[in-house]
Amino acid sequence: MTQGFNTIEQFRAPAGGVLLVDKPQGWTSFDVVKKVRGTLRVKKVGHAGTLDPMATGLLVLCSSGMTKKIDAFQALGKVYEGRMMLGAVTPSYDAETEPQDLRPLGNIDAIRIRSEVEVFLGDIEQLPPMYSAVKVDGRRLYKLARKGLEVERRPRTVTIERFDIDEVALPEVAFSVHCSKGTYVRSLAHDLGQRLGCGAYLSALRRTAIGNFDVDEAWSIEDISTYGREKDQSSDRSKEPPRAGVS
Repeated sequence: MTQGFNTIEQFRAPAGGVLLVDKPQGWTSFDVVKKVRGTLRVKKVGHAGTLDPMATGLLVLCSSGMTKKIDAFQALGKVYEGRMMLGAVTPSYDAETEPQDLRPLGNIDAIRIRSEVEVFLGDIEQLPPMYSAVKVDGRRLYKLARKGLEVERRPRTVTIERFDIDEVALPEVAFSVHCSKGTYVRSLAHDLGQRLGCGAYLSALRRTAIGNFDVDEAWSIEDISTYGREKDQSSDRSKEPPRAGVS
């Protein structure tokens, strides 16, 4: 790590810096950028890799001159921990929309699940979900999906280095994934459910690493807010006139 890495002081400096943030559930990635920009009073802030609102975990933020590095950070591999529910599907491939097409789990067990996972290792073709920010003919897919529309999408080549099934407590399955840029973990869960014949959707997701950046090193929104309040209070005190009898 370079000196000043992941410090708010460097992030606020004119040259810019890198700040690791643990995104809370329910926030969009832009919500985090907007909060950090306003709290730390930094005009130019960008993030290196979107997380869905339902997901939590690591966002790499860059400020000022360091925003030139965003593309390089986006290209790094990602690590996720998540959970999926078997026996149903959702339009969004996750818990943001209502489960439908409920099916029995039948002869599905941990052995079969782990066997089917092997198909997804290496370079695979993945179809972006309709509920995504991908543009088709200039239109965001999720905006079309909310109108009940579905359009043809082009598959993308992504790389799955590891896809481990960590725990099976049907209908829930815990897993971890090491994957390339551009991978939709929601699609992995959905596609595994299709292979199993019972359907599946993502019920929880946390990004734990981007390249060598780890979520354990990340700032929470609460800590950033506390830093901002303390700085504001310190600034206000410095502007106060001297008290009577104090030189």
